[in-house]
Amino acid sequence: MTINRIVKPGRSPGTVVTEEGDVLIPPDDWALLPPGDATLTKRVKAMGPTWLVQVKVRRRLMSKGIWAGKEHIVTAEKEIAVMRATPEYAKKRAQARVARDKKQKEYVDLFFREVVEFLDFHQCYKTLGDKFAREVTEFVTPVGSGTVARTKRIPPAERARAAVIAWLRHKTTNYDRMSIPRVKGQRREVRRQLAISSLKLLDQYRKGQDIEDTSCPLQKSLK
Repeated sequence: MTINRIVKPGRSPGTVVTEEGDVLIPPDDWALLPPGDATLTKRVKAMGPTWLVQVKVRRRLMSKGIWAGKEHIVTAEKEIAVMRATPEYAKKRAQARVARDKKQKEYVDLFFREVVEFLDFHQCYKTLGDKFAREVTEFVTPVGSGTVARTKRIPPAERARAAVIAWLRHKTTNYDRMSIPRVKGQRREVRRQLAISSLKLLDQYRKGQDIEDTSCPLQKSLK
């Protein structure tokens, strides 16, 4: 009997593997509905049994779509197309977009202030600090970027610190071009050492020390 399942892609095309390790072939009258339209997926799930296809990417489970009855998918697509063609739906979408944009702007402003506070540059470097904070904020806050700034697992202040360290790692070091041995913990250690160097650099700006702009990796990157 066809039931709701969570599966992962099988080795052979058109097959899936259940959580128990069984290899299954979807029924002939089923089709794979790709991810991306949450409303359509939700409606199809409500119409009958489905198999949710997931893969693990690092620590996250990512959807690859759902297997479901072809008739259910077609019916749901038609119903949603009719719904989305109404003026009421267009108005609701516009209102939701305005609300999202407002929420995003508020978060960007909040994150910028958190970064400025973490940097805590000396007054003589305030202009540079604000420019740096803006660069970091624009780098990590876009919706869907998947960066540390978008996680809710840690407080905003910790997100700001992590974002600054990540920006410096990618923009002021050769980390992205490093050949790091595939030894457990090696990449983490490299990142730790680079973070220490980055924090030392930031400390110079916090103390207001004289820094040669032509040799400073931060100022070079900002230019």
